[in-house]
Amino acid sequence: MSLNHILEMNNISKQYGESAVLRDVTLKVRPGEIHALLGENGAGKSTLMNILFGMPVIHGTGGFQGEVRISDQPVTIHSPQDAMTLGIGMVHQEFMLIPGFTITENIKLNRELSKPNLISRILGHELESLDHAAMAADAHKALTSVGVGIAQETLVRTLPVGYMQFVEIAREIDKTGVKLLVFDEPTAVLTESEADQLISVMKSIAASGIAIIFITHRLHEVMKAADTVTVLRDGKLVGSKPIAQTSLVEMAGMMIGRGGEELTGPPARKQPLSGRVALEVRTLHVDMPGESLHGLDLDVMEGEIVGIGGLAGQGKVGLPNGVMGLYPASGSVRLFGQEMPLNSPESALAHGMSMVSEDRRGVGLLLDESIEDNISFNAMQVKGEFFTGKGPFKIRSARKVRAHANTMIHDLDIRCQSPAQTAGTLSGGNQQKVCIARALTMNPHFLFVSEPTRGIDIGAKALVLDTLVRLNREQGLTIVMVSSELMELRSICDRIVIVAEGQVADILAPDSPDAAFGLAMSGISTQEGQNV
Repeated sequence: MSLNHILEMNNISKQYGESAVLRDVTLKVRPGEIHALLGENGAGKSTLMNILFGMPVIHGTGGFQGEVRISDQPVTIHSPQDAMTLGIGMVHQEFMLIPGFTITENIKLNRELSKPNLISRILGHELESLDHAAMAADAHKALTSVGVGIAQETLVRTLPVGYMQFVEIAREIDKTGVKLLVFDEPTAVLTESEADQLISVMKSIAASGIAIIFITHRLHEVMKAADTVTVLRDGKLVGSKPIAQTSLVEMAGMMIGRGGEELTGPPARKQPLSGRVALEVRTLHVDMPGESLHGLDLDVMEGEIVGIGGLAGQGKVGLPNGVMGLYPASGSVRLFGQEMPLNSPESALAHGMSMVSEDRRGVGLLLDESIEDNISFNAMQVKGEFFTGKGPFKIRSARKVRAHANTMIHDLDIRCQSPAQTAGTLSGGNQQKVCIARALTMNPHFLFVSEPTRGIDIGAKALVLDTLVRLNREQGLTIVMVSSELMELRSICDRIVIVAEGQVADILAPDSPDAAFGLAMSGISTQEGQNV
């Protein structure tokens, strides 16, 4: 392996408005090297790769600072076409294939081969015929190089998902002059045996001199495949190391490390927990696109605040959405000992559950309606509250709705002009509090809160988290909080459940070591990590 670098990204910084998403990051990759790039969601991996590929989102937002060098030469990459010309290819996590085309047509798309015919010899090469035999031969060669024995004339839409991933790789291999390939979560849709095959293919590609940047959250695969690992956290470079000089535990700790933040842990309780099980979930399967669950088991104790964490796309958001009936689900859910029907939001609400959705603008709020109507909506629809009269003569009581809204505005410190103000005109933090107010208006025994601080400022985050703790401590409300912000979970939760690949990977105390959380997010329990 040569010691010079095929790629150098030196001192890269990028801002979106006032937000710095990359700060002085350097990445160096040698020819024929498999270089793993690790980091939590939001660490900066995608932004760094968007810069490498000259994506419009970078140049349309003020560009970036720093230098990119290919084969020791400084380059300016304005577009993906520039990147491809320089020999950079990418195997995307989301397939870029055309389902109605054959494998050959997908592999040779925009690089079709042609041959002369009688007309083209007279009128010009633009009228040459497609050389189907030559393209099929190239496709066959590319498929063989990735270990896939399937006819190249097969339509892509008929392929299993795993085969589609290998077709993506074959398309990049078929390109001439490829120097560097980026594999973005390539094993996310593969079975274990397919993932092993892919790692073997990656090693074969690297042995031919092509460098690979391997983006993944599966630390076991990094140990199997990579020569070097680089870890990003919060837009900064944590470090780069040869794989031989690191371990699963060290990589996990590098990903999660608090970077100087103090961990305070959850506030003390005045009363001990009752010891009763509030929510019992068994073999829960949820068909939520991008957040599916595959047989999750979990017990939540009465009076707890339980955190649900994990990387994006691993299933943590699927838990509340499945239990609350917003996406198709199967399995068993018992609430305070009573079996609860699935696939029925009305039933979940009637059983004393309530939920604050992660999508407050799309699902959580009626943006064009008043604050007071948003707060009272579910209780009116499900429980028949805030009406006067009886039977067919019931009408909405504006007085009751207004009085209750004023109480919630006061109790949750919702900053607004009046209860009649439309929800869409509020700040993000105050919109979130309106969502909490609507959930609490159902007088729930159990509350799901999903991504409660997403998109709101630091001050509003603190108020939302303080509100949840107060509801738990003063009213005894059992809360399950789903969040991508691990530090927030560690600051208020009694236990933290890490979900990976649709199942519980580990259940940790908030003061557990950083490495334990990093391992769990990679699907490895603390005990497994200690045995590696």
